[in-house]
Amino acid sequence: QVQLVESGGRLVQAGGSLRLSCAVSGRTLSDYGMAWFRQAPGKEREFVATISWSGGSTHYADSVKDRFSISRDNAKNTMYLQMNSLKPEDTAAYYCAATDVKHTLVVVTALYNYWGQGTQVTVSS
Repeated sequence: QVQLVESGGRLVQAGGSLRLSCAVSGRTLSDYGMAWFRQAPGKEREFVATISWSGGSTHYADSVKDRFSISRDNAKNTMYLQMNSLKPEDTAAYYCAATDVKHTLVVVTALYNYWGQGTQVTVSS
C-alpha cells in the first residue's frame, strides 16, 4: 500500500516562499509519475505541476509557471514543490499524487491512483 504524506504548508505573506514536501512510503518513488494539485474552498481540485519518474521532465499550470518548481529525490522517496512569489490566490490545500503512468506527464486528476491528505497553504495580502 502506497502512502503519501505532505508537509510544509503554513501561513505566509504575499511575496514569500514555501517549500512543500511529499514523503512516499510502501513503494519506490521511481515507480510513479508524481504531481501536485490544489483545492481552494468552494472550487474544484486543480492541477499545479507534474514531474516524470526520473525527474527529467516537468510541466506546470500557467498560473504557477515561473514561480513554482517541482522536483523529486528518488533516493529519499520524497517530492518537493518550491513556491516563490506567493500570491493570495495561491491559498489552498495542496495535495501530492502518484500515478502508475510514469513515462508520460499526466495533468488529469482521474489518472492519479494515490493521494496524500493535503497540507494547507494560506497566503495573506
